[in-house]
Amino acid sequence: MSINTSEITQLVQENRRWVEPLVNEVSRVVVGQKVLVHRLLIGLLSNGHVLLEGVPGLAKTLTVRTLANSIHTGFQRLQFTPDLLPADIIGTLIYNPRDGQFTTKLGPIFSNLILADEINRAPAKVQSALLEAMQERQVTIGEQTFALPDPFLVLATQNPIEQEGTYQLPEAQLDRFMLKVHVGYPTREEERSILDAMATSAPRLGVQAVVGPDEIIRARSIVNDIYVDDRVKDYIVNIVWATRDPAAAKLKLDGMVRYGASPRATIFLTLAAKANAFIAGRGYVTPQDVKSVGLDVLRHRIGVSYEAEAESVTTEMVVEQIFAGVPVP
Repeated sequence: MSINTSEITQLVQENRRWVEPLVNEVSRVVVGQKVLVHRLLIGLLSNGHVLLEGVPGLAKTLTVRTLANSIHTGFQRLQFTPDLLPADIIGTLIYNPRDGQFTTKLGPIFSNLILADEINRAPAKVQSALLEAMQERQVTIGEQTFALPDPFLVLATQNPIEQEGTYQLPEAQLDRFMLKVHVGYPTREEERSILDAMATSAPRLGVQAVVGPDEIIRARSIVNDIYVDDRVKDYIVNIVWATRDPAAAKLKLDGMVRYGASPRATIFLTLAAKANAFIAGRGYVTPQDVKSVGLDVLRHRIGVSYEAEAESVTTEMVVEQIFAGVPVP
């Protein structure tokens, strides 16, 4: 079957008209952080959860809240704490002594956009309950299983500095996040703009909703149809395989990688590249799309060895070497 990329591109351009207005609305409140907003858009378009990591005060929570307010959809913020229980998130069964029956009270997870603030402060039981919601888009309360609304997206934040009272996220849960985004400090010029906009006791944080869930779901179906050439598919597989066996890819990473990325990385790398092409207004994926999202897709799926840690080699360095060493089609 022949693929007409010009027709797909036309569909992309017709269905992406809300992208710039959405970014502009978020930019009215959030100064800078263009990469962060772009990655949140990729998660929204490809139905992938996003983990944001950065020191406090970098507008992680503000950006997610502003993005949610720019969409006609449900939003819940969950503040994770060490004493949180699974029932506080997914809901629970309530016993009625009058008729001896149990009724189900659904928790705040039953919304469209979920901000899991400081997710690494929650204990293992809460993480397990969230894991089912993230992977299966459903939760189980008692003997009943309830489907979550569509779209459903978890946007989580964590603080990499303060470790007291935190629980390291399990590898299985980290792997469920499509992207792990490192949020950095603003530039000097951006910080000057932040001062002008926010140095008041009542900053203006209102935005208008510019897109609805139906448009997002329609855009996702277009993202699924974006064309990926066989050579680009092979490039994606070569990248992921190089994380598992760097020597076979002729990379000088001997003894640096303890374990590589799973096949889920291959799927997410392809979906994220498609979403990146959609945002750019194209109906086909280029190797540059893969490169632009590769670090955020792979950085939390690779384990470096103790020798690498001793030499201060990070997963980011490993991923950068892989992209530099694997031939581009």
